[in-house]
Amino acid sequence: MEVQSCQRNDRILHHLHILAVFFGLFTWYRRLILAEYQISYFHYGASVIQALVLAKIIMVGRALRLGLRFKHRPLILPTIYKSVVFTMFVGICGVAESTIIGLLHGKGVAGGIEELLSSGKDELLARCLVMFVAFIPFFAFEELERVLGEGKLGNLFFRRQADTKSGLSTDENT
Repeated sequence: MEVQSCQRNDRILHHLHILAVFFGLFTWYRRLILAEYQISYFHYGASVIQALVLAKIIMVGRALRLGLRFKHRPLILPTIYKSVVFTMFVGICGVAESTIIGLLHGKGVAGGIEELLSSGKDELLARCLVMFVAFIPFFAFEELERVLGEGKLGNLFFRRQADTKSGLSTDENT
């Protein structure tokens, strides 16, 4: 049981690192775009919190065996399915974020949602679109890892002798 808990924590940390880098880069992108219009944007902490929440949601999705009905189908199906589902989670988290901001600023839940609908819906749609595109390789690599076996994909990318350990040949002549 303790080994499974360590493996689960390692997976959460792995997802957290990838998502934190992505959300951090996306925050920088927004900051640089808005700087063109002399608008300051310094929501770097929010990107780490979003990454943490999304990493945990991905772990819950994995625990719920999300996408396993496509286990024996071509890898594109579970990849796209998970990308769509988790993009919807990003949208839900965006609505929740606006609601919380409305509460913190004394506008209430309705004020947060009204703010989202009046000025933030395009930004939320853009965020969801970018996340969908980012999730495709994220879940594609996850699916490849599932099919190849844990650790083998990393070996293929980062170790020279990976082709002999994984049983896969990287030599084009074979």
